[in-house]
Amino acid sequence: MPRLTRDRTTWLTYAQLGLWGFFLYGFGPVVPLLRDEQGTSAAVAGLHSTGIAVGALAGGALFAPVARRLGRGAAVWLGLAGVAVGVTALGLLRPLPATIAAVAVVATFGMMVISGVNVLLTARHGPAAPAALTEANAVCAGMGILAPLTIGVTVGDGLGWRPVMAVEVGLIALVALTAVTFRVRRPKRAPAAAATAHPVVAPAVRSVPAAAGIVAVAGGPDGARPEAGQPEIPDGARATPSGDDQGVRAGSGRLPRAYWIAWVLMAVTGSIEVCLSLWTADVLRTHAGLSAGGASAAVAAIVCGMFVGRLAGGRAALRWSPVPLLLGAFTVSLAGFTLFWASPVGWLAVAGLVVLGLGNALHYPLATAIALAVAGGAADRAAGWSSYSMAVGFGIAPVALGRVADGVGPHAAFLLLPAFIVVAVLLTGRLGRALRPEPA
Repeated sequence: MPRLTRDRTTWLTYAQLGLWGFFLYGFGPVVPLLRDEQGTSAAVAGLHSTGIAVGALAGGALFAPVARRLGRGAAVWLGLAGVAVGVTALGLLRPLPATIAAVAVVATFGMMVISGVNVLLTARHGPAAPAALTEANAVCAGMGILAPLTIGVTVGDGLGWRPVMAVEVGLIALVALTAVTFRVRRPKRAPAAAATAHPVVAPAVRSVPAAAGIVAVAGGPDGARPEAGQPEIPDGARATPSGDDQGVRAGSGRLPRAYWIAWVLMAVTGSIEVCLSLWTADVLRTHAGLSAGGASAAVAAIVCGMFVGRLAGGRAALRWSPVPLLLGAFTVSLAGFTLFWASPVGWLAVAGLVVLGLGNALHYPLATAIALAVAGGAADRAAGWSSYSMAVGFGIAPVALGRVADGVGPHAAFLLLPAFIVVAVLLTGRLGRALRPEPA
């Protein structure tokens, strides 16, 4: 079983993704409140998710060239600075076009954070990368718990939702200050003896039997770990990417078929997550009888479930194959959705959301780990394309659900989600066949 070693750089990377999670899971409960404030329909309010989709496309296109020029670590910090600017604008502006534009700015730089964190953890932890990615997303969910609770408190006190944007900026500044104070650094270079220079070819991509082997097939310098005693320098002390950043230049071949199946799977699971984030509060208000503040705070139940599921999933990903884990996660998600959707009682619906979050916990981390692993040396390009899959999920599904909700109500419209889960199950089965070893 591969061992996951968490050094200071790993913890910093976890925290950086957590800052994005605070915005992402906090923005969902904000959308119904924005709709009430701006006097729009559910479909029009859903255009904020389209803004996120546009930003995701831009961020995906920007990440690889920025990482190539500045290094992955610097690209992540640039992304967080852009997120701070975007959430400040969102907290200050009120017209619909302005809030959509602000959300697009946040998403553009947020995708740079996500892409950078994914490739940095994949490069740093090799065979243990699925566990590291799952834990990073657990921290993301853990931070996401705080945002809906904060919104629930401020809305209940009559302050509205905008103070949470100031909290986001403060958290970004706090993490940056902590990194500078403790001089969190990255290895100067990866040891050549540990690196594999050969690109991954199709037969090797198909021989991915388990989570422990997923990242092992992604050869190249990114898979190398620093040797003990390796000299380290700060990210900002060099202009030429090296070490964890060596993979920026690596790999120019075509991405394999398994990657594109995982890409579609990420789009579908992203659709599930964003629809829940944006419209769960509406269902809790209209079907379970919760107040606006209570419904906003109750969205944290999903994120609580995701936090617990990802903590446990980090260990599970070290032991079992990702495809069976994904299928089990979809089963749990479907059970939780059924309880949430069928219950007209507030506390029971919230319990269903916790179960739903437990299942959703592993969707994105495992699909991402598979996609980046089979990409081999083209990890940066694969990470950029992965953000496009998120753009598809954010741009289409919430708007479609909002349009249906305008006609039949949010509760009935939510029946789109089990359809997404069924599609995800079929894609996971197809992905499992694509990853099987070819017969000799």
